[in-house]
Amino acid sequence: MKSINTISGASTADLLKQKNKIETKTGGEQFAQHLKSAINEVNDIQKQSEEAIADLATGQVKDLHQAALAIGKAETSMKLMLEIRNKALNAYKEIGRTQV
Repeated sequence: MKSINTISGASTADLLKQKNKIETKTGGEQFAQHLKSAINEVNDIQKQSEEAIADLATGQVKDLHQAALAIGKAETSMKLMLEIRNKALNAYKEIGRTQV
């Protein structure tokens, strides 16, 4: 459970660094990079959750509260990603229905 202790989100400094990196890219590249980093972040959170579940199953968990937080964070981040995907698909379909 090496990474469960780092449950907190990104700091303001980290977000500013990401913003400065992205500002030099075009709109499409910028969106793709944001999407890719968000998917990778959700994947990392899911991996942390799986480690916490494995630790719970084997009895190796040291802090039950941190394990429960990791699992809850993974569930919430997955739900958020799915809602964003659904909104993006709906917007794409709406654009496809638009008459030129």
